[in-house]
Amino acid sequence: MREKLLISACLLGRNCKYNGGNNYAPLTEALKARYELVPVCPECLGGLPIPHEPSERVGDRVLSKSGADVTAAFQRGAEKTLALALQHGVKKAVLKERSPSCGCGSIYDGTFTGTVVSGSGVAAELLLAHGVEIYGESRMEELLRP
Repeated sequence: MREKLLISACLLGRNCKYNGGNNYAPLTEALKARYELVPVCPECLGGLPIPHEPSERVGDRVLSKSGADVTAAFQRGAEKTLALALQHGVKKAVLKERSPSCGCGSIYDGTFTGTVVSGSGVAAELLLAHGVEIYGESRMEELLRP
């Protein structure tokens, strides 16, 4: 039985990114051979439509580019993501870097200028608090080492 791995659905090529696109990462094909993938999009799970306005984290809140507070949707999505992780016994996740949901260790700063600061997205923060080890897409190769 293969280990289960939570993964941002956009990295698998699903068009769930805020703008309707995806962030397909070719290494996900190799991950499929080693792990049982559990795709997730916290923003979709939180009820945000695709497409939707870009959002960035500002302290404990998440704001859309026009200033709307979308924190509740991001929190709902994080809680549903955690529930899936617990349901599947997931210990590791590959999440989209710098995302206000999935970023781990660095996220955009809330100015919509592409500036990156230390911090984590809402879902990543919740998963970390429950012991899930998180890898960004730039670290996927680490999961493929023997």
